[in-house]
Amino acid sequence: MRSGGAARACAPSGVQRAVLRFSKRKDPIVTYIITEPCIDVKDKSCVDVCPVDCIHESDRMLVIDPDECIDCGACEPECPVEAIYPEDALPDKWEAYVKINYAYPDGDVVNKLVDEVKPPE
Repeated sequence: MRSGGAARACAPSGVQRAVLRFSKRKDPIVTYIITEPCIDVKDKSCVDVCPVDCIHESDRMLVIDPDECIDCGACEPECPVEAIYPEDALPDKWEAYVKINYAYPDGDVVNKLVDEVKPPE
């Protein structure tokens, strides 16, 4: 089995890759997902340690661009609110956040999806 990075390099397009991810949660292509605890907090400790700058800011939370993420895992232990998970170990309650992270770089879609899962107070 190939590593996540090697499998990603073999994927012909980001669109096909996203389809594979939604249809097979346990495939060898794994990225990290930022979840609800980040909403309205946006502590940027994870951004500081990311070697490829794949973590981006939306209006209410940070998101990881799955096409840029190299699956190094540096961000996960740095998150003070424990909002970052490997996609293949994501708790079921945070499933909606896969779609949110994959919506990047469309900031309007990311913001709309975040507001749907956790309306502003």
